Amino acid sequence: MRRALLGSLLATLPLLSGGCYYGHLASGQLRLLWMRQPIEEAVAAPETNERTRGLLRLVGVVRRFGRELGLDVGDQYTSFVDWPDDRIVTTLVRTRAGSLEAVPWRYPFLGELPYRGYFDRKRAEAEAERLRSREDYDVCETGVKAYSTLGWLADPVTSPMLERGAASLVETLLHELVHATAFVPDEADFNEGVALFIGQQAAIRFFDGPPPEVGIPLPEAERVAAAVADRRLVAEATLAFKDRLAELNGAPDRAARRPEAEARARAELAALPLEVLDAERVARAARLSDACLALRGTYVRDTPRHAAVLAALDGDLRAMVERLARWAEEEQPVETFFEIGDEGPARTGSKNVSGP
Repeated sequence: MRRALLGSLLATLPLLSGGCYYGHLASGQLRLLWMRQPIEEAVAAPETNERTRGLLRLVGVVRRFGRELGLDVGDQYTSFVDWPDDRIVTTLVRTRAGSLEAVPWRYPFLGELPYRGYFDRKRAEAEAERLRSREDYDVCETGVKAYSTLGWLADPVTSPMLERGAASLVETLLHELVHATAFVPDEADFNEGVALFIGQQAAIRFFDGPPPEVGIPLPEAERVAAAVADRRLVAEATLAFKDRLAELNGAPDRAARRPEAEARARAELAALPLEVLDAERVARAARLSDACLALRGTYVRDTPRHAAVLAALDGDLRAMVERLARWAEEEQPVETFFEIGDEGPARTGSKNVSGP
């Protein structure tokens, strides 16, 4: 009966909204909310396997850790959805032919974002094909395992979030809680960059603490840190390729020179000194189209600047979170977040919390 009612509601919402994109989003969000069950119930359910049960127990520990860091935890991630797909949404990024700059979409309250998400994969694929064939865009389609309403609703943990294991789950939760704590309209690069940096740093510190009793093996902090370092090397190499391509923009022979540049980039990826990831597999799987490159690596460009802010706060990650939340409320220009002079706001902070 519950599923039948859900189907009726989902069928009605697009009609009420004229079948528009926002009606589709409302339908998907309603489906997520309808399918939620308290994490405690999911853990106790006899059909829940031990791996899932352990990962769901881990969520509560991460929530407490995030609250200690000053993140706005609220009611986030207190429920679970067994989602019938390997992704929650499919996102599209579009660029003009020969361009590496994403053409953004504008949203109420959020401002411009370089991507558009769809709960319905077929709908996303149809829109991608329309953008390619009718509007001559290059389009990058990406499956996303985590979905956040930026703290507006009590977002659930979903089964796709569990697929990659404990380290990925912890980092994803902390990353999304940064978004729920501070979000700056029209500044997608900054929002993602700071959430990436804080989420990674927080995940390393989480696993550096006493291991919680959740019933499954957990990775060592050193391995988590090595995986983070690997991903940064991959992102930096990809960003270097993107910068080289940007130098070719406008050149009459760009199309002819691009395959050689891409082959060089894949060779560089395959030669990276990675500790956890398989460099050759990374090189083969890298998505290096113009549209996929539009965002690839962009979010790590400011990593050294975020690291400088954290260093100016004596490694106090909680102070960095507090600074971010306070700064976002003041609606200052992005550059002011990185001002770390002796008298600058980066010097304000609070007592250091766990981790190096």
